[in-house]
Amino acid sequence: MILKLPRLFLLLLGAVLVINLIQAHLTPLIFDESYYWYYAQNMSWGYFDHPPMVAGLIKLGSLIFDGELGLRLFSCLMAIGTPILLWDCITAREKAQYIPHFFVLLFSMTLIHAYGFLMLPDTPLLFFTALFLWIYKKFLSNPSVGITIALGLTMAALMYSKYHAVLVILFVLLSNLRLVLNPRAWLAVLVALAAYSPHIFWLYENDFVPVKYHLFERPNRAYEFGDFTLGYFVNLIVLFGLTFPWIYLALFRSKTKDLFTRALVFLSYGVLLFFLVSSMQRRVQTQWLIVVCIPMALLVFNWMLHHQKARKWILRMGVLNIIVLLYLRIGLVHAPLFPVIYETHGNKEWVKELQEKAGDASVIFENSYRNASMFGFYSGTPSFTLNNIMFRKNQYSIDDSEQSFQGKKVAYISRYRKSGDFSYQNAKGTTYYGVFIENFESYRRLESIVDPGGDFTLDHEIPLKVFNPYDEDIPLHKIRFGITYLNSYKQVGQTSPINVKKLQKDEQVLKARDTTYFVFKRPAPKSPDVRYFKITLSENGLYWGLNGNNVKIE
Repeated sequence: MILKLPRLFLLLLGAVLVINLIQAHLTPLIFDESYYWYYAQNMSWGYFDHPPMVAGLIKLGSLIFDGELGLRLFSCLMAIGTPILLWDCITAREKAQYIPHFFVLLFSMTLIHAYGFLMLPDTPLLFFTALFLWIYKKFLSNPSVGITIALGLTMAALMYSKYHAVLVILFVLLSNLRLVLNPRAWLAVLVALAAYSPHIFWLYENDFVPVKYHLFERPNRAYEFGDFTLGYFVNLIVLFGLTFPWIYLALFRSKTKDLFTRALVFLSYGVLLFFLVSSMQRRVQTQWLIVVCIPMALLVFNWMLHHQKARKWILRMGVLNIIVLLYLRIGLVHAPLFPVIYETHGNKEWVKELQEKAGDASVIFENSYRNASMFGFYSGTPSFTLNNIMFRKNQYSIDDSEQSFQGKKVAYISRYRKSGDFSYQNAKGTTYYGVFIENFESYRRLESIVDPGGDFTLDHEIPLKVFNPYDEDIPLHKIRFGITYLNSYKQVGQTSPINVKKLQKDEQVLKARDTTYFVFKRPAPKSPDVRYFKITLSENGLYWGLNGNNVKIE
């Protein structure tokens, strides 16, 4: 089906595309983009933090253009696809009179504006949410086999974009529970599951690493109203900027006159209420809410058509939003115009300086997948991050990147050291020190496993399994064992060395691709606020690694 778009609509859309392409080319990467670029260097059906859609789009764009533009090409294309889909969802005849209002409304939304050129998981999430709603509307009026299959494939594309997409599907379903009795709806679900099955299989093969991390292993902290719940309401304002009073008023006054409008209302309220509840437990990030911009754009525009006063104010405030956002976009490229030093500033410079100081040594960063991926992108040479107990796991923890640095001379970079063989500063003035290691050797993929159902009383011998995933035996004299205590929010506290006793007393090695069994006694923690512990390992004098599972102390 070919959509007929008004000439003014096409002109404004073309202007958006040109501006975004120029911005994508001129703006240095932010750290998350460099991390997802790193994903794309080794294509897979899944990654530690996210599903693979963002990596696939970066890979495809990089086949067409080099550098930042290639990485962001599909964000620019999706940014013009989304308005087209939303425009076609609007059935009001008078809509053609208000094309400028539509563009101002949509592109005054802070993150829709930003994700028009930044390539992040939320970029395809926005586009596929719009596509899902567009197809769902057609499904409601004509559930043909073709539309049904398209609906299923779009649900899979949503889930391949970001796990938060499950909220989009869930709340649309809740808006129309009769779908559970509709055979075509079940066909769409089966198509979605079939298309999504490679990622499900990847999750199974990788022990559901993203699910475990996002749901169970992320550290948290004690509830603070100001940073958690109040911060959530601040994010609601940030999403829409100066237009926020009229945006939320439109949502409040929207009536569910048909199933499609009902889906928009359910999706908007559902996501907002879901993250309001989440804010009672942890800090909610602004981009987690971004998906509401799509249904609310439709609800607000339809409301604007019939409310002249609101239409005027949204146009005025929206234009002010866009002026501010365009100014900030220039500041992303030209640092003096930006109010603070931002992620796009100075990365090429520190990467070049570090390259010169590291010389022929490979570069490894301590606890910084952000710096490792940024260095990899702008230097053109592979880098690595060595994560320890004070940080968290990431894609570098589960891929094979560690192997390529074994036995090499490396420059080990840390911002926690007070001295080193050399130093450099990033754009924010943070000093990093580097030390040279002539024959680097790490075993960060060793796994220490404690059965969570055991007896963990002091002085009791606790069984410990250590799995060696490497292809070579590892001498035990290279390994130290430690215990890390965590509080009720899974924040790291005390780490202490422990003595372990090997149950098999023959070879003093961790055998390749095998499990070795030990026992240990848990020492008393120094802090009273202890709810979990994990067994950590240190190899060749490196700081304690992220080897063990969190074990709750009853």
